[in-house]
Amino acid sequence: MGGSDLTVLVVDDDFRVAELHAQVVSSVPGFVVSAVAGNVAEARAAVRDSPVDLALVDVYLPDGSGVDLIRTLSCDSFVLGAAGDGATVRAALAAGALVYLVKPFANTELARRLAAYTQYRRIVGAGELTQAEIDTALAALRPALSSQPMVQTRSATKDLVLQKLRESGRHLSAGEVAVEVGVSRATAQRYLAALVAKGQLRMRLRYGSTGRPEQEYSLEPTRDRQSPDRP
Repeated sequence: MGGSDLTVLVVDDDFRVAELHAQVVSSVPGFVVSAVAGNVAEARAAVRDSPVDLALVDVYLPDGSGVDLIRTLSCDSFVLGAAGDGATVRAALAAGALVYLVKPFANTELARRLAAYTQYRRIVGAGELTQAEIDTALAALRPALSSQPMVQTRSATKDLVLQKLRESGRHLSAGEVAVEVGVSRATAQRYLAALVAKGQLRMRLRYGSTGRPEQEYSLEPTRDRQSPDRP
């Protein structure tokens, strides 16, 4: 493995599940499994002996809570648990989890989130960050357009967003894109954030005479502006 590989601790009391998660981690370029633990005590001993970059932690462990565990870890963490109730999700996110995946989930989904984490680490490892870079890093952790039944509709909307920005020839705010495309501002904002994360758009702040600055978007200069974006 290369010296720049991200090290991962897998924590799950079901050894079969832990092994499966470890196999997924090992299959993603740039990651290496540092240790596998079946409970809180083993996990703490593992990171004490060798610090890791990322921990994949189950919620329910034989000797304690995975949520309480990640609160004490100095590394980043994903929660991979069977609990889908709002209270547990909120507690995990408040404890510092970057990602929450409810079991059962496809191996490809975990691999996708690990790849997104690589992009997040690349961005936040650059030192002093602009607000646009921070927004892009956070958006990278939550890959968009994962719902298969809606892929066609969402792809069409994405193309329309790009088309309107291309035709305008100027920077547009999320509100202006929403009006042009005919969707809600929240929907426009989701597509714009996803396109920024993919490097297809750039974002900057628009400063007015009063009030808070507004985010505005434009096509990246290197992108072909002659035809709509295609998969």
